[in-house]
Amino acid sequence: MSNNQKMSFTTQNRLIIFGLVLSTLLIMAIAVFATVNIQKNLNESYQNFGQVMSKILAIESVEITKDASKTQTFDILKSHSESILKSNEDITFLEFRAQDGSLIYKAKNNNEENSKRPSVAFSSPMTNIIDNTNIGSVTVGLSGSIIGKVSSTTRASILFVFTIVWLVFAFVILINTYLITRELRILRDGVHKISSGEFGYKIEGENVSDEVQELFDSFNDMSARLNIYEEQNIEQITLERNKLEAVLMSIVNGVVVCDNNDNVVLLNGHAKELLELEGDELLNSNIQQYVDTEGEYCFSEKIDEYKNLSMEEKTSKPIIFNVTIGGRILKSIISPMFTRNHDYVGYIIVLIDVTRETEMDLMKSQFISNVSHELRTPVTVLRSYIDTLYNYGEEFDIETQKEFIGTLNTEIVRLNRMVNDILDFSRLDSNAKIEKSENDISQLVDSCVSQVEVLLKENNLKIDVQKDNEVPLLMFNYDAIARALTNYLSNAIKYAPQDSTITVKLFNEVDKNQVTVTVKDEGCGIAPEHQKKVFERFFRVENKTHSVKGTGLGLHLVKTTIEKHHYGNVFVQSQVGQGSTFGFSLPIDLSKLDCVEDDLV
Repeated sequence: MSNNQKMSFTTQNRLIIFGLVLSTLLIMAIAVFATVNIQKNLNESYQNFGQVMSKILAIESVEITKDASKTQTFDILKSHSESILKSNEDITFLEFRAQDGSLIYKAKNNNEENSKRPSVAFSSPMTNIIDNTNIGSVTVGLSGSIIGKVSSTTRASILFVFTIVWLVFAFVILINTYLITRELRILRDGVHKISSGEFGYKIEGENVSDEVQELFDSFNDMSARLNIYEEQNIEQITLERNKLEAVLMSIVNGVVVCDNNDNVVLLNGHAKELLELEGDELLNSNIQQYVDTEGEYCFSEKIDEYKNLSMEEKTSKPIIFNVTIGGRILKSIISPMFTRNHDYVGYIIVLIDVTRETEMDLMKSQFISNVSHELRTPVTVLRSYIDTLYNYGEEFDIETQKEFIGTLNTEIVRLNRMVNDILDFSRLDSNAKIEKSENDISQLVDSCVSQVEVLLKENNLKIDVQKDNEVPLLMFNYDAIARALTNYLSNAIKYAPQDSTITVKLFNEVDKNQVTVTVKDEGCGIAPEHQKKVFERFFRVENKTHSVKGTGLGLHLVKTTIEKHHYGNVFVQSQVGQGSTFGFSLPIDLSKLDCVEDDLV
């Protein structure tokens, strides 16, 4: 029902109530007026009744005592008075006085009820009929009980009549109101049906006026037309809506659609995943009430900032900010939403998972910092040692010069290794293919172990090599696999405690069509949450061994070499405080792998 209908109906109710109150007051006024007039007439009649009674009693008293002596007069009056008092309860007393005013006799009614009422006295003279002389007076006292009963009965009757009349009048008004508003209620119910989507609903009006019937007919015609329109367009509308929802749901980014009141009207599956929602948990609720993993209203402040912008600013400059939910970093973009007529109807929040990009940016920054630091150290050492030899070389003996040259050589080798790591990273991460040939993986293991013998002695470490006897020749790039294994061995040497043993294993897994190489150390180990990331580029574990030098590229190069260019796989097994085992596997028969046809020789 519209506001005008509500207002009209309320005014009608007020008029009905006003009419009912006015009629009530009018009936009450008439009843009061009638009661007052009846009471007035009763009082006047009662006065006349008392006066007549006193006159009659005076005449009777003269007649019955005209020939009696004084004593006889007293007895006669007493007897007569008692009979009168007994016959009329309303008389409270009778009083007889002589001509000189002296009391002859006074009789009182002993009725307890009348004794509590105020008496009204009426006096009349006793006159001798023969000579018309005054021989005394008679006073009659009345309690007014009769008039009180009459008045009560009259008021009760008037109240009863008033109540009946009021009830009838109110009933008539209510019935009339019901009949008048029945058509409006029927029409209102029809409008509700239409507004709820029940097109084609018809109003069946009976015993209504011609004007109302015409209105009902117009409504039924409108309802029928809406039903036809719905049947013609519902399929097309549904198709378009399904297309829109399908497009929205297939978008790889999260999309949250909100109306002008900040209520979520639509969101796709990816948005539910990013916001960690179950089902329709956020649907039809206020987006500003959503809290992130830290219990903060992560959208509220930015949405308020967006709503304070002008329409031109909303269109040209969307609000962009980041929120953190469940360990994910989400880039959020708030943009306005318009209809085809360019009417503003709400806004859209696009959620983009930039966790990986953010982590990569952070790792790149750390990589640049690490590389800068790592390059600065050997360059500084080289410069200082060369400068010392150049200026003071003649003053040093042969052993000191050899020591200086040995240090220079070590730093040059380390500098060369870092440069090679960076170059290999650029080369191996590209799509360029590397040449492969048939090689002996067992011989490669022995060669790599020999290369690190010097480092083992410097760190007072032992190495234990365990190999299967029958290991087939494999197709691989010798230098690339050698660098990968050397990287494993170098890391093990870096992190292994002194006087410990590094174990290298080479074993043949024919049933899995692969050969596996593992390097195990007895170092500090790697936490489970870091094991999934150790092969990512630029990643370095932050722990007490953080001082170990490196660029964070070594293990990533191993992963790229083995998995991308040799179709094998890398793995790590570690427990904190119990050391780590790094390994890689290479396929034995490349023909059994569908993805390497172009690499077969």
